This record gives sequence, C-alpha cells and structure tokens, in this order.
Amino acid sequence: MNLNTPAFSSLTHDGLKLAFFDEGDPGGAPVLLIHGFASSANVNWVHPGWLKTLGDEGYRVIAIDNRGHGASDKPRDAEAYRPWHMASDAIALLDHLGIPEANLMGYSMGARISVFAALAHPDRVRSLVLGGLGIGMTDGVGDWDPIADALLAPSLDDVSHDRGRMFRAFADQTKSDRDALAACIKGSRDLVARSDMAKIEAPTLIGVGTKDDIAGSAQELAALMPHAQALDIPGRDHMLAVGDRVFKKAVLEFYAKVAG
Repeated sequence: MNLNTPAFSSLTHDGLKLAFFDEGDPGGAPVLLIHGFASSANVNWVHPGWLKTLGDEGYRVIAIDNRGHGASDKPRDAEAYRPWHMASDAIALLDHLGIPEANLMGYSMGARISVFAALAHPDRVRSLVLGGLGIGMTDGVGDWDPIADALLAPSLDDVSHDRGRMFRAFADQTKSDRDALAACIKGSRDLVARSDMAKIEAPTLIGVGTKDDIAGSAQELAALMPHAQALDIPGRDHMLAVGDRVFKKAVLEFYAKVAG
C-alpha cells in the first residue's frame, strides 16, 4: 500500500467543486482514473499503487474524486448522481486541463461512468479499462436498495444484509459521507443497452476478479464490443481486484499498444 498522497486541485462544474490530482509526466499519454462507489482517488488509485505504477511508466496520471466522494462536493439529491452527470464531470476535467483525448480507466461505478463518457464523447476517449464490472454493466448487478439502507443505518451492528455490511464497513473505513452515498447508490444505477456497448470503438480491456460476485462476466461484456478483451483476475473479489499485480501487468501491456 502506498500512502503518499499527491497534491489535489479543484475545478467547478455543474455548480459543484470537484477535487482531482494531476501527476506523473506532464508530457506523457494521459490516463484519467475514475474510482468506484464509496471510494476516492486516493483509496482507489493511490493506496493500491496505481499512481506509482502508471507514473513510473511515463504516463500522465489524473484522477478525480467523483461528486459525493473524497474532497468533492456532496449533493444529497439522487438525480445528481445519474451516470451521465458524473461522466460530464470527467469530460469537464479534461477540458479544464486542456486534454483533447485521454485513456479512461474506471473501477466498478467508475467503469460505468467511463462507458457513459465514451458514448457521449467518443472523440475524447482513446481507450477504456473497465475494472470490476462485466456484463453487470448491461444486465444489472442485483438489488442495491439494501446498500442504501445499510448506509443510513445507525451503525454497522444494525445491518444484516451481507453486501450492505460490506459497503457500510467500507464507507466507515473511508470516512465517507453516508447520506451522500445513499443518494448516489439510488441515482447511479442506470444500465447501458447492449446495443450501445456495441457502438464503442475504443480499444477496451475488461478486468474482473474470479471471486467477484457483483461484476458479472468480463467475457460476456467484451463479446458485445468490437475491440474489447477480457481479463480474469485470479482469486480476487470485488474489493481486492483493483490493486492486483495481474491486473496491473495486463493494463501496462494494454497501454503499451493503445495509449499513444
């Protein structure tokens, strides 16, 4: 685990202050990292070593704290968290930094946001890495209402739902704003039509842990896309796959071919 937190800056978009960092080689191919639900740029990308891994390879490494997370503003309205709104935040960050095209890498909810960004702005997305979300992107990942309930419960001891307990414990660990996260989980679950996945021309790597019971099949999602490949991350569940060395090695090999 790497705990060297980079310096954060902020931009204002859609009336919200959004925190981000911009590290690595300023002249390197830009990689925009979009974290998952209840996480943050630090928790998802710095602590598991992604900033160092990508920075050491000469990439420009940018990461945003999604609205409702980290140091960004935290609206309480579920409608504010629709995936296309959060995708517009990511594109606004590229605009803010003067970056015409970037490689987008998202984990879980961040993967969904990345796909919405690629569909709305295909000219801005050079490649996609989708971690922690396979065919669940189009078919759903089960009932998430108990997770909202778990986030709003008085304490973890009041939560009996297994997945709810997992996310509540994670939210407590990351010292997240649980009211904002409850709004986010209610508003951010829009699915992507299979026909829309087929429209994404960007080269794509989809990585899912073999013990992930949330994401759904990486192979099934890749089969819908014209230029996608699937990666099994051995022995990892939804929470542990993100920093896995097999995943990192595959991403570096993928970027060596497509990142520019």
